[in-house]
Amino acid sequence: MKIASWNVNSLNVRLPHLQQWLSQAAPDIVALQETKLEDSRFPDEVLAADGWRSVFAGQKTYNGVAILARGAIDDVQIGIPGFEDEQKRVIAATVAAPGASDPVRIVNLYVVNGQDVGTDKYDYKLRWLDAVHGWLAAEIQRHPRLVVLGDFNIAPDDRDVHDPELWNDGHILTSTAERDALRRLCALGLHDGYRLHHEEGGVFSWWDYRQAGFRRDRGLRIDLTLVSDALREACSGAGIDREPRTWERPSDHAPAWVQLG
Repeated sequence: MKIASWNVNSLNVRLPHLQQWLSQAAPDIVALQETKLEDSRFPDEVLAADGWRSVFAGQKTYNGVAILARGAIDDVQIGIPGFEDEQKRVIAATVAAPGASDPVRIVNLYVVNGQDVGTDKYDYKLRWLDAVHGWLAAEIQRHPRLVVLGDFNIAPDDRDVHDPELWNDGHILTSTAERDALRRLCALGLHDGYRLHHEEGGVFSWWDYRQAGFRRDRGLRIDLTLVSDALREACSGAGIDREPRTWERPSDHAPAWVQLG
Protein backbone atom coordinates (compact mmCIF):
# COMPACT_ATOMS: atom_id res chain seq x y z
CA MET A 1 0.00 0.00 0.00
CA LYS A 2 1.54 3.29 -1.12
CA ILE A 3 0.43 6.38 0.79
CA ALA A 4 1.52 9.85 -0.31
CA SER A 5 1.29 13.48 0.70
CA TRP A 6 1.51 16.48 -1.60
CA ASN A 7 1.05 20.19 -1.02
CA VAL A 8 -0.21 21.09 -4.49
CA ASN A 9 -0.31 24.85 -3.84
CA SER A 10 -3.62 25.37 -5.73
CA LEU A 11 -5.44 22.37 -7.12
CA ASN A 12 -7.09 24.62 -9.67
CA VAL A 13 -3.67 25.27 -11.20
CA ARG A 14 -2.09 21.90 -10.50
CA LEU A 15 -4.91 19.45 -11.35
CA PRO A 16 -3.21 18.28 -14.59
CA HIS A 17 0.01 17.74 -12.60
CA LEU A 18 -1.89 15.75 -9.98
CA GLN A 19 -3.54 13.56 -12.61
CA GLN A 20 -0.22 12.94 -14.34
CA TRP A 21 1.53 12.08 -11.09
CA LEU A 22 -1.27 9.79 -9.89
CA SER A 23 -1.02 7.87 -13.14
CA GLN A 24 2.78 7.61 -13.01
CA ALA A 25 3.35 6.99 -9.30
CA ALA A 26 0.26 4.80 -8.73
CA PRO A 27 -0.33 5.51 -5.02
CA ASP A 28 -3.30 3.95 -3.21
CA ILE A 29 -4.00 6.89 -0.88
CA VAL A 30 -3.03 10.56 -1.29
CA ALA A 31 -3.32 13.45 1.15
CA LEU A 32 -3.39 16.91 -0.45
CA GLN A 33 -2.75 20.27 1.16
CA GLU A 34 -3.28 23.85 0.00
CA THR A 35 -5.99 22.92 -2.45
CA LYS A 36 -7.19 26.57 -2.20
CA LEU A 37 -10.68 25.65 -3.42
CA GLU A 38 -14.11 26.01 -1.92
CA ASP A 39 -15.85 22.65 -1.63
CA SER A 40 -18.25 23.50 -4.47
CA ARG A 41 -15.26 23.79 -6.83
CA PHE A 42 -13.39 20.65 -5.79
CA PRO A 43 -12.89 18.44 -8.89
CA ASP A 44 -14.32 15.28 -7.33
CA GLU A 45 -16.12 14.25 -10.53
CA VAL A 46 -12.94 14.58 -12.56
CA LEU A 47 -11.01 12.51 -10.05
CA ALA A 48 -13.84 9.98 -9.80
CA ALA A 49 -13.61 9.46 -13.55
CA ASP A 50 -9.99 8.47 -12.96
CA GLY A 51 -11.03 5.97 -10.28
CA TRP A 52 -10.51 8.08 -7.16
CA ARG A 53 -12.82 8.62 -4.24
CA SER A 54 -12.28 11.88 -2.40
CA VAL A 55 -13.19 13.75 0.77
CA PHE A 56 -12.21 17.36 1.23
CA ALA A 57 -12.50 20.53 3.26
CA GLY A 58 -11.62 23.77 1.52
CA GLN A 59 -11.93 27.51 1.44
CA LYS A 60 -11.41 30.18 -1.16
CA THR A 61 -7.81 31.19 -1.91
CA TYR A 62 -6.20 29.71 1.22
CA ASN A 63 -5.52 26.37 2.91
CA GLY A 64 -7.72 23.39 1.98
CA VAL A 65 -7.09 19.67 2.53
CA ALA A 66 -8.28 16.47 0.88
CA ILE A 67 -7.85 12.70 0.98
CA LEU A 68 -8.01 10.63 -2.22
CA ALA A 69 -8.23 6.85 -2.22
CA ARG A 70 -8.87 3.92 -4.53
CA GLY A 71 -10.86 2.18 -1.78
CA ALA A 72 -13.68 3.13 0.57
CA ILE A 73 -13.38 6.23 2.76
CA ASP A 74 -15.29 6.30 6.06
CA ASP A 75 -15.52 8.06 9.43
CA VAL A 76 -14.42 11.47 8.15
CA GLN A 77 -13.28 14.12 10.65
CA ILE A 78 -12.76 17.74 9.58
CA GLY A 79 -10.81 20.02 11.89
CA ILE A 80 -9.31 19.36 15.31
CA PRO A 81 -12.05 18.30 17.74
CA GLY A 82 -12.59 20.95 20.42
CA PHE A 83 -10.29 23.50 18.76
CA GLU A 84 -12.11 26.40 17.14
CA ASP A 85 -10.44 27.28 13.87
CA GLU A 86 -11.93 28.69 10.69
CA GLN A 87 -8.91 27.61 8.66
CA LYS A 88 -9.32 24.36 6.74
CA ARG A 89 -6.12 22.56 7.71
CA VAL A 90 -7.15 19.13 8.97
CA ILE A 91 -9.02 16.14 7.58
CA ALA A 92 -8.96 12.54 8.79
CA ALA A 93 -10.62 9.38 7.53
CA THR A 94 -10.49 5.61 7.74
CA VAL A 95 -9.47 4.19 4.36
CA ALA A 96 -9.61 0.67 2.99
CA ALA A 97 -6.95 0.27 0.34
CA PRO A 98 -7.49 -2.33 -2.41
CA GLY A 99 -5.83 -5.61 -1.46
CA ALA A 100 -5.19 -4.60 2.16
CA SER A 101 -6.71 -6.80 4.85
CA ASP A 102 -7.23 -3.98 7.36
CA PRO A 103 -8.03 -0.29 6.86
CA VAL A 104 -5.73 2.50 7.95
CA ARG A 105 -6.61 5.74 9.68
CA ILE A 106 -5.27 8.71 7.73
CA VAL A 107 -4.74 12.09 9.38
CA ASN A 108 -3.87 14.82 6.88
CA LEU A 109 -2.37 17.99 8.38
CA TYR A 110 -1.53 21.32 6.79
CA VAL A 111 0.38 22.71 9.73
CA VAL A 112 0.39 26.47 10.32
CA ASN A 113 3.41 28.26 8.83
CA GLY A 114 3.87 30.65 11.75
CA GLN A 115 5.28 33.63 9.82
CA ASP A 116 8.17 34.51 12.17
CA VAL A 117 9.35 33.42 15.60
CA GLY A 118 7.70 35.51 18.29
CA THR A 119 4.72 36.70 16.23
CA ASP A 120 1.05 36.07 16.95
CA LYS A 121 0.98 33.59 14.06
CA TYR A 122 3.89 31.72 15.62
CA ASP A 123 2.03 31.50 18.94
CA TYR A 124 -1.02 30.26 17.05
CA LYS A 125 1.12 27.58 15.40
CA LEU A 126 2.32 26.28 18.77
CA ARG A 127 -1.22 26.29 20.21
CA TRP A 128 -2.46 24.51 17.09
CA LEU A 129 0.23 21.84 17.42
CA ASP A 130 -0.63 21.37 21.08
CA ALA A 131 -4.27 20.80 20.12
CA VAL A 132 -3.18 18.28 17.48
CA HIS A 133 -1.15 16.46 20.13
CA GLY A 134 -4.13 16.13 22.44
CA TRP A 135 -6.31 14.85 19.62
CA LEU A 136 -3.77 12.36 18.27
CA ALA A 137 -3.12 10.96 21.74
CA ALA A 138 -6.73 9.75 21.70
CA GLU A 139 -6.81 8.96 17.97
CA ILE A 140 -3.90 6.53 18.16
CA GLN A 141 -5.68 4.60 20.90
CA ARG A 142 -8.83 4.27 18.78
CA HIS A 143 -6.93 3.61 15.55
CA PRO A 144 -3.59 1.83 16.13
CA ARG A 145 -3.07 1.56 12.35
CA LEU A 146 -2.48 5.28 11.96
CA VAL A 147 -0.64 7.38 9.37
CA VAL A 148 -0.23 11.09 10.07
CA LEU A 149 1.08 12.99 7.08
CA GLY A 150 1.10 16.34 5.38
CA ASP A 151 2.92 19.63 5.12
CA PHE A 152 4.24 20.02 8.67
CA ASN A 153 6.06 23.32 8.08
CA ILE A 154 8.77 21.98 10.40
CA ALA A 155 12.12 20.52 9.35
CA PRO A 156 12.77 17.74 11.90
CA ASP A 157 16.52 18.30 12.29
CA ASP A 158 19.56 19.87 10.66
CA ARG A 159 19.83 17.07 8.09
CA ASP A 160 16.57 18.36 6.66
CA VAL A 161 17.74 21.89 5.78
CA HIS A 162 20.16 23.07 3.14
CA ASP A 163 21.96 25.48 5.49
CA PRO A 164 21.72 24.76 9.25
CA GLU A 165 23.51 28.00 10.12
CA LEU A 166 20.83 29.99 8.33
CA TRP A 167 17.93 27.81 9.48
CA ASN A 168 18.69 28.08 13.19
CA ASP A 169 16.69 28.35 16.43
CA GLY A 170 15.62 31.89 15.60
CA HIS A 171 14.17 30.93 12.22
CA ILE A 172 10.63 29.84 11.48
CA LEU A 173 10.26 26.15 10.50
CA THR A 174 13.40 25.19 12.46
CA SER A 175 13.00 26.81 15.88
CA THR A 176 13.48 24.72 19.01
CA ALA A 177 9.85 25.12 20.07
CA GLU A 178 8.56 23.88 16.70
CA ARG A 179 10.89 20.90 16.65
CA ASP A 180 9.99 20.09 20.24
CA ALA A 181 6.31 20.12 19.28
CA LEU A 182 7.03 17.67 16.46
CA ARG A 183 9.00 15.42 18.80
CA ARG A 184 6.05 15.41 21.21
CA LEU A 185 3.83 14.17 18.40
CA CYS A 186 6.29 11.42 17.55
CA ALA A 187 6.54 10.44 21.23
CA LEU A 188 2.90 9.35 21.02
CA GLY A 189 4.13 6.36 19.01
CA LEU A 190 4.72 7.83 15.56
CA HIS A 191 7.77 7.31 13.37
CA ASP A 192 9.13 9.38 10.50
CA GLY A 193 8.71 6.95 7.61
CA TYR A 194 11.47 8.59 5.61
CA ARG A 195 13.98 8.34 8.45
CA LEU A 196 13.20 4.66 8.96
CA HIS A 197 14.91 4.07 5.62
CA HIS A 198 17.23 7.05 5.06
CA GLU A 199 19.72 8.43 7.56
CA GLU A 200 21.41 10.81 5.15
CA GLY A 201 20.67 14.50 4.97
CA GLY A 202 20.29 16.86 2.05
CA VAL A 203 17.03 15.45 0.67
CA PHE A 204 14.24 18.00 0.56
CA SER A 205 10.54 18.28 -0.25
CA TRP A 206 10.13 22.07 -0.51
CA TRP A 207 12.11 24.72 -2.36
CA ASP A 208 11.31 28.43 -2.39
CA TYR A 209 10.25 29.82 -5.76
CA ARG A 210 12.60 32.73 -5.15
CA GLN A 211 16.36 32.87 -5.72
CA ALA A 212 16.37 29.74 -7.91
CA GLY A 213 15.76 27.64 -4.81
CA PHE A 214 15.12 24.38 -6.66
CA ARG A 215 17.90 24.75 -9.21
CA ARG A 216 20.35 25.44 -6.39
CA ASP A 217 18.76 22.74 -4.20
CA ARG A 218 18.25 25.18 -1.34
CA GLY A 219 15.37 23.28 0.23
CA LEU A 220 13.83 21.86 3.38
CA ARG A 221 12.24 18.51 4.17
CA ILE A 222 8.96 19.63 5.74
CA ASP A 223 6.51 17.19 4.11
CA LEU A 224 6.37 14.16 6.39
CA THR A 225 4.78 10.71 6.55
CA LEU A 226 4.54 9.44 10.13
CA VAL A 227 3.54 5.83 10.79
CA SER A 228 2.32 4.40 14.09
CA ASP A 229 3.99 1.65 16.12
CA ALA A 230 1.52 -0.86 14.69
CA LEU A 231 2.63 -0.02 11.14
CA ARG A 232 6.36 0.45 11.69
CA GLU A 233 7.34 -3.09 10.77
CA ALA A 234 5.16 -2.92 7.67
CA CYS A 235 6.90 0.25 6.46
CA SER A 236 8.98 -1.16 3.62
CA GLY A 237 10.03 2.07 1.93
CA ALA A 238 9.69 5.83 1.80
CA GLY A 239 10.84 8.68 -0.39
CA ILE A 240 10.30 12.05 -2.02
CA ASP A 241 9.48 12.34 -5.71
CA ARG A 242 11.32 15.38 -7.08
CA GLU A 243 10.11 15.02 -10.65
CA PRO A 244 6.88 17.07 -10.35
CA ARG A 245 8.96 20.00 -9.08
CA THR A 246 10.66 20.05 -12.51
CA TRP A 247 7.39 20.44 -14.44
CA GLU A 248 6.11 23.70 -15.87
CA ARG A 249 4.40 25.93 -13.27
CA PRO A 250 5.04 23.43 -10.45
CA SER A 251 4.01 23.45 -6.84
CA ASP A 252 6.88 24.50 -4.58
CA HIS A 253 6.50 21.11 -2.82
CA ALA A 254 7.24 17.60 -4.06
CA PRO A 255 5.19 14.52 -3.12
CA ALA A 256 6.40 12.53 -0.11
CA TRP A 257 5.40 8.85 0.13
CA VAL A 258 5.59 5.78 2.32
CA GLN A 259 5.11 2.14 1.37
CA LEU A 260 3.37 -0.28 3.73
CA GLY A 261 3.86 -3.96 3.01
